[in-house]
This record gives sequence, structure tokens and C-alpha cells, in this order.
Amino acid sequence: MDDVANDRSATIAANWLLDPVFGWTVVAAVVVFVLLYRFSTSGHDRWRIANVPHDRPMPLFGNAFRILTGIESPQEFFDRAYKRFAGEKVCGMYQMTTPLLLARDPELISRITVRDFGHFNSRGMNTSPENNVLAGSLFFLKGDRWKTMRQKLSPGFTTNRLKDAQDRIVECVDRLTMTIDQQMSVSDGEGIEFKKLTANFSTNVIATCAFGLKLDQTSEFIKYGNKMFQSRIRQIVVQMLIMLCPRLVQFFGLKQFPEDSINFYRAVFTDLIRYRHENNVVGNDVAQTLMQARKELVLDGGDLTDKAKFTELDIVSNAILLFVAGSEIVSITISFMLYELALNKDVQNKVREEIITVIKKNGGQLSYNCIADLHYLNKVSEEVSRLYSITLMLFREATEDYKVPDMSLVIRKGEKIVIPTYSIHHDPKYYPDPFKFDPERFSEEEKSKRPNGTYLPFGNGPRLCLGKRLAELELKLAVSIILQKYEVMPCKKTEIPIQVKAPTGFLSPKNDLWLCFKPIAVHNDN
Repeated sequence: MDDVANDRSATIAANWLLDPVFGWTVVAAVVVFVLLYRFSTSGHDRWRIANVPHDRPMPLFGNAFRILTGIESPQEFFDRAYKRFAGEKVCGMYQMTTPLLLARDPELISRITVRDFGHFNSRGMNTSPENNVLAGSLFFLKGDRWKTMRQKLSPGFTTNRLKDAQDRIVECVDRLTMTIDQQMSVSDGEGIEFKKLTANFSTNVIATCAFGLKLDQTSEFIKYGNKMFQSRIRQIVVQMLIMLCPRLVQFFGLKQFPEDSINFYRAVFTDLIRYRHENNVVGNDVAQTLMQARKELVLDGGDLTDKAKFTELDIVSNAILLFVAGSEIVSITISFMLYELALNKDVQNKVREEIITVIKKNGGQLSYNCIADLHYLNKVSEEVSRLYSITLMLFREATEDYKVPDMSLVIRKGEKIVIPTYSIHHDPKYYPDPFKFDPERFSEEEKSKRPNGTYLPFGNGPRLCLGKRLAELELKLAVSIILQKYEVMPCKKTEIPIQVKAPTGFLSPKNDLWLCFKPIAVHNDN
């Protein structure tokens, strides 16, 4: 009986194998599997062939599986690769099927961002106005369009413009200290939540100094500015997709920022530009620079080729970028700085002593020239910017083939490079005991020991942050005035150590930031 059953099974199997439908089904399945496998591994031989050290990629996901599953953030992903290949100039990785090159060597980083910038003038972030209203801003522009817009906007940040802005910044700081007084008077010594106050302050500064606007503490500017960088799940997902598969973002029409915030800013700045144009309003601020750029690039830009032409939306796009990014970065940096000064009383006392001494030498006034003489405060500022690297990484794209010096590697046109700023700022090779707050790292002697390309909080080279000088002036004026009035201290609610997050690309405090401000008695020397 068993033999009969086996014969019948063999016959059925033979019939299946001989069945043309079954045969074609198997062939089709094999072909589909092969095609899917080839698609999911396309490009995964790039670093093996180029002899670049890298981890073996997974089909389809490359090395990004842990990001897609939420196991780690993009910053953790790049930091892990940076540490994994310690001692190497570069290492390779795969963003899905796209090869990325992680630049670890300071000399190479300096070449990419400064000396050989012409080969890497693009950030390689492809986006469109349909998905991202900031697509026409300096951050995303590349090539000649970036160069042209940069030249038109640079006059908004000259020394004369900054000097003119100082009095308005001081007015905003005075409003901030009034709010501190009010909240401390009802806090019963428990301290106040400071992160929201700095957000309001920095928004007021950029609004008044750059755009000639007047705001109060309940302004919608603050409301929508906060929403731009809130850690909403949808925004986090979109940010991840932009990094991993930007084509999907464009295909599905996903918006990078909350639409109500973008619509608000677009309406405000469109109305501002129209009002100044129709009423012939001229101001010594960034808004006036945008007006001039609009005149030269949009209204009088008829001789530009279609590819190089600018639109009204490009001007508004840059207004939104300067407003939102400018307020966010300064707010975060001030919060971190006062947090560290509260925990490091000796540093705080030394900064305060320097501020008082410099002001006395300048006739008792906190003038623009005073800021340049606050050398120790500058060290503190640089250390905060290193320790809390607000810009976690820089991106570049090769605009033409580039032979890496002293290596056989040729970076091909269109390939993307990642510069892991956070990892470099926390590499003990350049910054011993990197998680310790130590302003003396930025003494002239210590800085001379480090190679170029190891300090990049505002970027580097021609794409250095355009608003860097305004941000530094705002930061130093705020801290100088606050430390003259208060002793800043931790309180029971102060989180030690502070937890941080970076869901939308900026490193910021994860939770509320509580500090205590004790008024300093002013003694009359007479």
C-alpha cells in the first residue's frame, strides 16, 4: 500500500512540474524575487568597490533600519558610525539604497566646506515649494541661485545694521527681566520655567530688529513659532523620510512644517513687503534688505534666464527662514548657557566680574564695543555651542567628481557627504572629557592645539550661518544684562543632568527648564 501511495504522490508531483501554468508561476515568482532583491540592494556595492570602510547593509534598508524602527535617532545613527570607524578619514553607509559618505577627518572637512567649496556648494537636500515653503531659502538653494541670494541678503547683517539693532535688543532684554521679576515674585522661591521666556524673548528680538514689528507676550508669532519645532509624531516621521527617502515626501505631498504656521508667516511677510512697497517705507533692517532683493531679483529680474529667475515666494521663503530659525537657535542657546552658569557658580561669577569691569572701562554703558571685550563670556558662549551642538550635522553634495587628497577615493558627482558636528564636538581626541562644561577649552592656547574643522556650530566656509553675528550679539547682550541683575541658581525642579532631544534637527531641552533668579543688591561706590 505504501508503494502505491508513493507512486501516486510522485505522479501528482510530476504532473505539477509538467503543468505549464505551474511552471510559469514558479518562473514569474523567481523573476520577481530576483528583481526585488536587485532593486533593494542596488548601490550597495559602492563602498566595497571603492574600498571605503563600512558596515554591511541590509537589503532595501541599507544601514538605516534602526532609524526606521525608532530604535535610534539620526544623530545617534551617525554618532555610532563615527565611533565605529575611529581612526578612519571617512566611512561609508547606506541611506536605504543611497550611498552616503561620513567625513571624519578635520582636514577633509575643511577642504569640503572651505578650500574646495566649489565642488560642494549644495546641501543635497532636494525639496520643492509644494512640500516645503522654505525650498527657496538660503538653506536649500544651491549653485548660482544660492550665491545670488546670499549676496543680496548679506547687507542685512553688516556692522552698522548690528549697531543699530543694539538698542532694540536691550529693550527686549529689559522686558525679559521684567517678566523674570514678576514670575519670581509669585514663585515662593521655587524658581521659574525659563525655556518659554527665552522663546518669547528671541521671537521679540528678531521681530523688532529684523522686521520692524512690535510684539507682545501673547503674540501669534510666538504661538506659531513654537509650533514650527514642536515634537509632533507627524513632523518627526516626515523629517525621517526626508533623510531616508525624500522622493516619498514629494510623491505623497507631505508638508515638512505645520501648514497653519506656514500660512500665518507667509501672510504676515507678504503683507509686510506689500505695505512697505506701497507706502515707500524704508528701514535699516533685514526687511529692507529683503525689499531690495525683491526689487533686483523679482521686479527688475527680467534679464535672468527662466532657470535663474526668482519669485515673490522665494523672498517670503527667506523671510520665514530668517525669522523662525533665528529665534529658535538663540532661544535654545540662551537656555543652555544660563543652565550651565547656574550649575557652575565659579564660571558665573567670573563672567559677571568681567562684564562689570568692561562696562566701567566704557563709561558705565553697555555699548556695542563692549561686546568685543568680553573675552571670557565669548569662551563660555563657544563652550555652550560645542557642548550643546544645536546643529547636529552638516550635509553637502558633490556638484562634480572630486578626488579625495591622499586617497584613491573619488567622490562622484551627486553623492552626499555627512559631517557629524555633534560627534566631532564630543570626540575626546579634540575635546578631552567632552561632556564636561569647561570654557577654558576656548583659550587661545587650547584652540591653537586643535585642527581646523573641529568646531562647527554655525557651519563653516561660505555657507556659514548668515545670522551668526546677530545671534551672538543678542546672546551676549541678554546674558550681560541678566547677570548684572541676578544670581542665577538651580532650584528643586532643575533637571540635573539635563535631558535633550533633537526630533526636528535642533538639539534642545527635552523637558521644562527651571531656574531661580536672585536679585543682586546694587551698592553705590560713592
